[in-house]
Amino acid sequence: MPAACGIACEVCGFRSEEICGGGCVSGTDPKAPERVEKLRKVFDWSCPILECAIKNKVDYCLKCEKLPCDVHSQALFPYSEKFLEFCERAKQKK
Repeated sequence: MPAACGIACEVCGFRSEEICGGGCVSGTDPKAPERVEKLRKVFDWSCPILECAIKNKVDYCLKCEKLPCDVHSQALFPYSEKFLEFCERAKQKK
């Protein structure tokens, strides 16, 4: 299943339980808050992108009307500045 950011976690070499605590989930997945807490417990860090998706009740960032947003700009992952600029231009053309 893809993560809230759109990355396909099942193809990631770091998704193992030992390395990152398992795969990610969408922002609307019932397990999403549990995933945030697990990241905090294991890494003393949480994914701001997943937290935002939960808060805004969106499953994936690419479906969110707010993209590009400050969360992605500040996190600097998983999208490049160029991609975020593209999203902004595309949004303006709607």
